[in-house]
Amino acid sequence: MTLPYYSFFDLVAPDWAVWSVLVLAILHMGFHGWGLRSWLGVMAVFLYGMGAGVGFWIALGCVVVLFGLPPFRRQISRAVMKLLDAIQFLPTISRTEQEAIDAGTTWVEGELFSGKPDFGRILSQEEYPGLTEEEQAFIDGPCQELCDATDDWDVFQRRDLPPHVWDLLKKHRFFGMIIPKEYGGLGFSASANSAVVGKVASANTVLGITVMVPNSLGPAELLIHYGTQQQKDYYLPRLASHEDIPAFALTEPGAGSDAGAMSARGDVFRGEDGRLKIHLNWSKRYITLAPISTVLGLAFKLYDPDELLGKGKQLGITCALVHSNAGGVDNGFRHDPLGIPFFNGPTYGTNVVVDLEEAVIGGADGVGRGWRMLMECLAAGRGISLPAVGSFSTKKVARVAGAHAVIRQQFGLSIGKFEGIEEPLARIGGMTYILDAARRFTNGALDKGAKPAVVTAMMKYNATEAFRHVINDGMDILGGNAISRGPRNALAHTYINTPIGVTVEGANILTRTLIVFGQGAIRSHPWVLKEVRALEASDVRAFDTAFWSHVGMVVRNAFRSVFLSVTRGRLAPAPVRGPAAPYYRKLAWASASFSILSDLALAMMGGNLKRREMITGRFADIFSWLYLTTATLQRFEAEGRPAEDEPLLRYSMAVAFTRMQDGFDALFASLRLPVFGLLFRGPIGAWSRLNRFHAPATDTDIKKVAAILKTPGAQRDRLTEGMYVASSPEKPTGRLERAMAASLRAEKAASILKKASRSGTIPRGPLEIQLQAAVAASVLDAEQADLIREAERLRNDAIQVDAFSLEEYRRTAWVDPE
Repeated sequence: MTLPYYSFFDLVAPDWAVWSVLVLAILHMGFHGWGLRSWLGVMAVFLYGMGAGVGFWIALGCVVVLFGLPPFRRQISRAVMKLLDAIQFLPTISRTEQEAIDAGTTWVEGELFSGKPDFGRILSQEEYPGLTEEEQAFIDGPCQELCDATDDWDVFQRRDLPPHVWDLLKKHRFFGMIIPKEYGGLGFSASANSAVVGKVASANTVLGITVMVPNSLGPAELLIHYGTQQQKDYYLPRLASHEDIPAFALTEPGAGSDAGAMSARGDVFRGEDGRLKIHLNWSKRYITLAPISTVLGLAFKLYDPDELLGKGKQLGITCALVHSNAGGVDNGFRHDPLGIPFFNGPTYGTNVVVDLEEAVIGGADGVGRGWRMLMECLAAGRGISLPAVGSFSTKKVARVAGAHAVIRQQFGLSIGKFEGIEEPLARIGGMTYILDAARRFTNGALDKGAKPAVVTAMMKYNATEAFRHVINDGMDILGGNAISRGPRNALAHTYINTPIGVTVEGANILTRTLIVFGQGAIRSHPWVLKEVRALEASDVRAFDTAFWSHVGMVVRNAFRSVFLSVTRGRLAPAPVRGPAAPYYRKLAWASASFSILSDLALAMMGGNLKRREMITGRFADIFSWLYLTTATLQRFEAEGRPAEDEPLLRYSMAVAFTRMQDGFDALFASLRLPVFGLLFRGPIGAWSRLNRFHAPATDTDIKKVAAILKTPGAQRDRLTEGMYVASSPEKPTGRLERAMAASLRAEKAASILKKASRSGTIPRGPLEIQLQAAVAASVLDAEQADLIREAERLRNDAIQVDAFSLEEYRRTAWVDPE
């Protein structure tokens, strides 16, 4: 008689329960990204418990040997490397692009790309900094003094800053903010640099650019990081004291975004004194401060035809300092960038001779290292200057548009009460909140020494692009008051300046498609750069580690993207409780979806992805909004979760997740991948459209955000903190603020007057007649009547625009300042 065979699991549970446990275990391991050993262990327990036959154990053993034992697994890795090489999977990367990828560091964007960001770590360890007492004192003192002394209209009439403003720049060492104190500079943090640039830019665009440029990419920064001690000792004190005015020359007629195409050339030769010299020729354009510079930073290709340095004949891009009064230098011309009268122009060098050791930044050791120097400096600098201008200019629009919406009346009502005005006001307010959160969060990383090149590229692109939309909303709200130039206009020059920020420090089209995702997919991905370097070095061991870790990440994110989508992020842990918690969960969901989709595109398109710029641009949009959302949540938590800011948080999150959703929808419609392309355009795309990350902002929140801009007080001040608000009513912002305050003080009395007029208690007619009648009938007292009179006087003054006689108008084209 044969006894029936029972497995161990038969004795403890029915088959359906055993299989259910196995499925749950697989889902748990996949979702949390358990390693191969854990998977093998679970499968071994299952096979043992089920009493599996020898064949199953042999199959499991083969998996253990092939994938669990490094010597055997590396044979598979070696075969993969050969395949990738045979199909030329890697994109062609130029030397300049490679140096750009290698420059800088990876920060929180690496976690966002991983698909499983640790928001608890980010909240607890990453800074959302303010300013030191010394830095704040500079903002409140010299910076305020400089802004008060600058008249925006006067600057545009004389096409230059007036002499007393130049004197203040020199007196308070504005050009030395980044220069260490031991060299006579101010030694400010990135946060302070950003705050100063932002404030002065909100006062006057020319002032902002003039302060920004010496404290960003240029001679001072290059010297601080790479100069010889002799160069630092000579130049830095002179730059800090304004004895020297710097400019940096990179762009050429034939070399803009493609810096590798530059024609500026230097040739090494030995001078009569026995020292090595360089013979320079160049033609550069768009160089800010070049027309007034005394020292010119120059990027050029260096050649050593006689190999005097022993490093070959083609030494690569090099940076040097050239005195503007040197023989052969011509900085005497100016460009006119949209009529914004900051000093900008071409520079030419013909047969200019400099001493190699004295001129090349870093001396002989700096030869051929110029592009890397520039990329490392831009990796930080892109996150400071232009994002500050974008953020603070947005604050300016928020404050100006909010005040105007209260002051300006049509149909007997302040236009801010119309929903058509509330909607753009909310867009302005929400973007003000987002941009300043991202600015401060990014500066926190820079203050600690990080150089996150991808994040700073995101900041440059998004701050300038977002402001382009914000200023258009502001112009719409102000209408004729915005387009009529003159001393009263608060926005026109800021509007005109907008394309300049979009264009410089890497044109936005290039920044979005090439840097944020094109390079970001290599730099920010946890494993791709390691795989690329291993392939280039034919390092099987390094490739084996990176490749199989990458495979594990893909498996994990496949599970996470599906289950977070099905549960709308609820399976992801939130690092906080309260209003922000649901958004952290959705952000984890978006991160996992972005990561798995990026890996699919990388795997199936390979080097061709780099050339599919519409695709990389859509990935860049999602990646950017993952970061901007993280920064906004960081702000809300760092500021103590103020209840009054919850409408701002909700509105900002609605905008952020809607932008991400738009990016995913566009990718699902456009990615033509084998098999997956049909799924993306079919069921996956349909599911994504049905199961959106977030609904659009509610009308209630739109009204609440708009109300913040229209209501003087602490919340409006916090939202626009740090921007220049003139104390003088003779300046546009001062005039608007005074009229707004008076209008709101008189609002209650004006409402009583209007009701009395409608009811027939007082006669209809001119305002003064109504006021006299209201006082006589005790509808208003004399004080209330005076409030209304003062409000109407200031309101009427604030909505006036400038008008010129023909002779005056002709003079506005050019007035001799003398």
